[in-house]
Amino acid sequence: MIDVSRVSKSFGKVHAVKSVDLQLKKGEYLALLGPNGAGKTTLVEMIEGIREPDRGEILIKGKRLRDNKTELYSLMGISFQETRLFEKITAIEILDMFASFYQTNKERVKEILKLVGLESKADSYTKNLSGGQRQKLALGIALLNDPEILMLDEPTTGLDPTARREIWDILMRLRCEKETSLILTTHYMEEASYLCDRIVIMDQGSVIAEGSLKSLMEQEKMTSYVEFSFSGTLTDPPAHIQGMPVKWYPGENRGKCRMLNVGNEMPALFQFLQENQLTVKDFEFHKPTLDELFLLKTGRSLVG
Repeated sequence: MIDVSRVSKSFGKVHAVKSVDLQLKKGEYLALLGPNGAGKTTLVEMIEGIREPDRGEILIKGKRLRDNKTELYSLMGISFQETRLFEKITAIEILDMFASFYQTNKERVKEILKLVGLESKADSYTKNLSGGQRQKLALGIALLNDPEILMLDEPTTGLDPTARREIWDILMRLRCEKETSLILTTHYMEEASYLCDRIVIMDQGSVIAEGSLKSLMEQEKMTSYVEFSFSGTLTDPPAHIQGMPVKWYPGENRGKCRMLNVGNEMPALFQFLQENQLTVKDFEFHKPTLDELFLLKTGRSLVG
């Protein structure tokens, strides 16, 4: 659906995007993940045709956007990082206005109101909508033309967890009902891992990692781990339990055990504790996160 080849963009001395390659397949949900200033928005704006790349080529369904704007824009639904809406127009009036650009009928507007959960707010002025409802309306505008390609730039930034989940539910419903392709920019790790098949991590204008969440973790040999505390006495703490590295905290009756295969290795840990007559007091399981991956790649936090 989209093929980005060796694309670069600079603003003066700032190299916002540095020779990036990116492909999006039909029906695929792809996340562009990275901190603010990573180059995500600039890259998406070049794909959308808002900015021209300094170098490289972008094809949408095998065609250049600048030569086929009418055809290709009809296939795309776009929601920007910040959408400003007329405050004294109702939700349905705004959808009607944008629908007229696509020669879409009134029934499609009603479908969109239902899809984004704003039927009860159809006659409300946008100034009276909550932040989450405004984001839903912006998403509804992007969906009016029933796009094959959807591009959302940080659609849930600033929303509370409930509103964020509601946006996720809408996107997952689209995925089930249609073969919509999605490029989603976000700095929320959970959002990327929950919604998307493939994650592209950007930093300082470059792609530093790409793949499914599982494959990214496996590439870096990142492991799950458990932290536990116990009562009892362990006179000779081993450095490994059936091959699993264990860190013990002397004088604290506490340990940390790393696991490559949780299903196979967790029973071995409990067996060891039972054989040594140690009673578990507290137990926490931790999966590796995208923030830890980013820290491993760059030496700094994704969210810091």
